[in-house]
Amino acid sequence: MNAALQKVIKRLHYPLEIMLTCVRWYVAYPLSLRHIEELMAERGVPVDHATIHRWSLKILPVLSSVFRARKRSVGGSWRMDETYTLVSGQWKYLYRAVDADGQTIDFLLSAKRDATAARRFLERAIGLHPRPQKICIDGSPANKAAVVAVKAALAVPIELRQIKYLNNRIEQDHRAIKRIVRPMLGFKSFACARTLIAGIETMHMIKKGQLKNQKGTAASAADQFYSLAF
Repeated sequence: MNAALQKVIKRLHYPLEIMLTCVRWYVAYPLSLRHIEELMAERGVPVDHATIHRWSLKILPVLSSVFRARKRSVGGSWRMDETYTLVSGQWKYLYRAVDADGQTIDFLLSAKRDATAARRFLERAIGLHPRPQKICIDGSPANKAAVVAVKAALAVPIELRQIKYLNNRIEQDHRAIKRIVRPMLGFKSFACARTLIAGIETMHMIKKGQLKNQKGTAASAADQFYSLAF
């Protein structure tokens, strides 16, 4: 077992297979915690929905970190955009980027929607991947200012394109994330939102084939998710 995971589940008394199954269901499908509680009860496993939530908050950061180390490289033509999610009764903003093939580049939950937040997201994405040749955005002045500022700071040529139809790919990709978030009915805290969204994004990237397969054999999305624990 992954040493970091072993540490966070040290005092949890359920078998790891059960915990991983519940956590995967939560971030892979549009199910509420109570739905998962019922599904486990049908299988003879009594577990409270609040317990599943605690498992998710403990386990997902470890698996998300492992995934980042095993993530496949992405293309050099990026589509950048932001969507929104409800946290403690207030709208917060999820910055995301995909490449021309729809592969997720990075994501960042932000309390604000402005040039500072957009630049922070872009600098983080560039820090994790090779510098893009092109960045396509919609008509957002904040996103444009962020790209211009990053280009100036790096002193490298990055083509900025503001063509709305080219951003259709990422706007469609937002839907996959929001479909999972919707049954959660909003997040209670920013920290909780950040952890769960990272887990949802990780599962979404696994489904898109973005996890390096070290053994060279095909595996289901579920098996790939579980492999992050070992």
